[in-house]
Amino acid sequence: VFLDATYIPLRRGTVEREAVNVASGIRSDGGKAVLDYSIAPTENGAAWSELLQGLRARGIKDIQLFIADGLVGLQSAIEANYPQAKFQR
Repeated sequence: VFLDATYIPLRRGTVEREAVNVASGIRSDGGKAVLDYSIAPTENGAAWSELLQGLRARGIKDIQLFIADGLVGLQSAIEANYPQAKFQR
């Protein structure tokens, strides 16, 4: 599963750039799929933890590897929700 965020301008009273956190995976047939996304004011460990909890709640349990940047708090969010998974930066 690849985890990354991009910032887009959103209008909520005023226009602010907010993070769109995206989790995308590779299916067994080699195709790619967006598993989930969330919009948060910033990219942080709490937002990623909430997204990962949502994946678990939807039944996605057997993730072997997460690939992401070195955002502070992301690795601990992965370990809390998917302790069996490896993490690659």
